[in-house]
Amino acid sequence: MRRRPMRTDKIYLVGFMGAGKSSVAAALGRKLGWRVEDVDDLIERRERMTVADIFSRRGEAYFRRVERSVLAAQVAVRHAIVATGGGTYADPANRSLIDRDGVSVWLDVSLTQVIERLPSDGRRPLAADRAGMARLFRDRQAAYRRARLRLDAGEASVGEIAERIVDRLDM
Repeated sequence: MRRRPMRTDKIYLVGFMGAGKSSVAAALGRKLGWRVEDVDDLIERRERMTVADIFSRRGEAYFRRVERSVLAAQVAVRHAIVATGGGTYADPANRSLIDRDGVSVWLDVSLTQVIERLPSDGRRPLAADRAGMARLFRDRQAAYRRARLRLDAGEASVGEIAERIVDRLDM
């Protein structure tokens, strides 16, 4: 059975930290000639501090409020790829906004691959506690499964993943 391609002018990349969302967004942006936005980068520019600093100084609840606001500002942007943060799509309000505005693409990787990819330098605040991260990974899977499109991003190169997304969408 042949899959029907989806039409869209906005792609939201979702998935756990370390799944490759930012890298794939950049590759897709080059391939399609579309604007690329990274939610975490937008938050850091707005707050004038790193995500790790926001978490340590203001807490996760504050970070999530800013994240929601930054995400809402992306709705007006068309012909864009938005790399979300690992927890963005897990929030029901964010998920609803994303699914109304564009196509959500889950870059699915295993927990083992995430651990191999993540630096242990403190840039990822939720990755410091490995047991907690494993629980978070399991908890977020149910949200990620709701994405419109799922791609195994574990073994493929960034370019291959971008190509698969283009193939699945009517671009």
